[in-house]
Amino acid sequence: MTDTTTPLYRDPNAPVDTRVSDLLARMTLREKVGQLNQRMYGWNAYRRTPEGFHLTDALHAETTRFAGLGALYGLFRADAWSGVDHTNGPGAQDSAALAELVQRHVIDSSRLGIPALFVEEVPHGHMALDGTVLPVNLAVGATWDPDLYERAAAHAAAELRARGAHLALVSALDIARDPRWGRTEECFGEDPHLATRLTEALVHGMQGEPGDGFAADKAPVVLKHFAGQGSTVGGRNSAESELGLRELHDIHLPAARAGVRAGAAAVMSAYNEVDGLPCSGNRALLHQLLREDWGFEGLVMADGLAVDRLARITGDAVSAGALALNAGVDLSLWDEGFTHLEEAVGRGLVSEATVDAAVVRVLRLKFRLGLFERPYSTGELPQAAQGRELSTALARGAVTLLHNNGGVLPVPPTISRIAVIGPQSATYAHQLGDYTAPQRSGVSVLDGLRRLAPTGTDIRHAPGCALTGDDLSGIPEAVAAAAASDLAVLVLGGSSARTPDTDFDANGAARNAVSEMTCGEGVDLAGLSLGRAQHALLDAVTATGTLTAVVLIQGRPHVVPERAGALLTAWYPGPWGGEAIAEVLLGRAEPTGRLPVSVPRSVAQLPVYYNHKDIEYGSYVDADAEPLYSFGHGLSYTTFEYGPPRLAGDVIEVDVTNTGKRHGRSVVQLYIRRLLTPVWPRALELHAFQGVELAPGESRTAEIPFGTDQLEQVGAVEIRVARSARDALAVEPLVVRLRA
Repeated sequence: MTDTTTPLYRDPNAPVDTRVSDLLARMTLREKVGQLNQRMYGWNAYRRTPEGFHLTDALHAETTRFAGLGALYGLFRADAWSGVDHTNGPGAQDSAALAELVQRHVIDSSRLGIPALFVEEVPHGHMALDGTVLPVNLAVGATWDPDLYERAAAHAAAELRARGAHLALVSALDIARDPRWGRTEECFGEDPHLATRLTEALVHGMQGEPGDGFAADKAPVVLKHFAGQGSTVGGRNSAESELGLRELHDIHLPAARAGVRAGAAAVMSAYNEVDGLPCSGNRALLHQLLREDWGFEGLVMADGLAVDRLARITGDAVSAGALALNAGVDLSLWDEGFTHLEEAVGRGLVSEATVDAAVVRVLRLKFRLGLFERPYSTGELPQAAQGRELSTALARGAVTLLHNNGGVLPVPPTISRIAVIGPQSATYAHQLGDYTAPQRSGVSVLDGLRRLAPTGTDIRHAPGCALTGDDLSGIPEAVAAAAASDLAVLVLGGSSARTPDTDFDANGAARNAVSEMTCGEGVDLAGLSLGRAQHALLDAVTATGTLTAVVLIQGRPHVVPERAGALLTAWYPGPWGGEAIAEVLLGRAEPTGRLPVSVPRSVAQLPVYYNHKDIEYGSYVDADAEPLYSFGHGLSYTTFEYGPPRLAGDVIEVDVTNTGKRHGRSVVQLYIRRLLTPVWPRALELHAFQGVELAPGESRTAEIPFGTDQLEQVGAVEIRVARSARDALAVEPLVVRLRA
């Protein structure tokens, strides 16, 4: 007699763990291994035809190989590497239909009807055609505004889920310790506390309230990269990391631990090694620390082709896959090693119980997403206007005024002729950062100024030079425009824009810098200069005597001489960043950004991060050892005064007064300096911060929680409250003795 009883794993009312156990017991080893593999580049799963989307033989072969599909990376990825653009890829309106087409095939190919996880890049918005592009992480760090970022992250999650994708890969854990590294733009900054607060905001925004499941407009996140990737030697991508355990725990792990505590669904193991062992094969990191010590129950995904790199240690792909699985990796990315896990079990390199443990984590995430009941998206895309508003708000908040000699900014009403000059002045393509899909439109700085400047303002334009190269032929035209104007706005910087002639590694990193690329994955620099042509343009424009404001659009802190009257940085502010920059230049918005990284005077000083060990070493004989601009620095169009800090229970109170004539936002930064400690202390450590908005003449008491339990020590600390790390060293501290 045929058993028509519904399997327990199909019962939506049964507990998730019960459903997982029931499904696992029904699976063959081949099916289990299939759940741990993420082999395909998603853009190879379909082809667009005049009649609609067509599934490829490559997808059919992959689903046949493992009787289903565990996960599919980058179904919606669009960029120069994938070759997907608006002519051949899915847009906002037809993405859900493509996702359903692929998912139906996966479920039909699976004996047990197991759906696939669709995994997407969401570094600063969903990396898909028509997706909202946000400013890069370094710009988010410059806002010092976790609440705003949480709202933007929630919007990105809603877009992702409405299109039919499930899991978001988001950079959050890398700490920027060497600005020569091309992926500096993906970091929130150089400080672990700032990264911690923004990682928490990211998880809360994308995933929502912790619980057994995820709302239809929320997406589980994969936090990357775990761990220490921001400290590779020489600022070179994927190089070794010379990290002691104290440095690893003090600087590179706090954001990850905060993300785990906030409920992050997954983390991605990094490419680099820690103490000689690559992260994807590091059991002490992925199992002992992450799972046993921190209690993490989520998924660990390897970075692209990282498992296969382990064959350099183990000897072949089979043993490389076994090493990664035994270390704690659950889901591979494009690797060959995990495809041989059946053989690894047969050879005794890994137990089937270890395979089962990883499969449980993959299946649990699928059940938490409700994919067995709702495998296809039925949600509506959030309003594009809302995404643009959030992106522009982040860009506006990131604009950081570094110096403003003589009050050049905001542009005074007496200015009637403005020359907008520079290779970044009239393009939005170089405002976007790495990992960005092709865009239909955007707003450059020139566009923004033309749109927002007072009626009758004469705005002229000359690019002057390109971002790279030595061609100086356009400089005379730029000089003439500056000389004929009351103000020159000189827009300089870098670019992470890929082009079709970029030579890519198998993991998508650039092998060569083409066109005007100066930043991004695989584009590391030995020096931090803007290049000969841009420096020549700066020299020539400032030599005219015309008031000059320099705007930097960049993915890392470049070294720029202080020759102009005003200098501000906007990082990579996204497609509408030109509008936000114009608002700040014209005084329609206040410059509220604060530096998330220290800006060096020269590359020879590196490292210059503020939270170095508190060693009494001197300056260089031939140069200043201090950064040009310190972590936390940023000027306003108004002025603020801070009163002395005082301890009131578990709160530090500081009176803040706007002593200027304009409304403004000050970021109150609370640093500690350890006096008595069992390990060698750092010069300063950011412990808390709070944004305070004040009208002219207004005073307010900032109340900042001071949790001594976070200090993990007994002794005494100095509390220093200031506008930046450098200012904190000059203020009178409040000494607090901690209880045992």
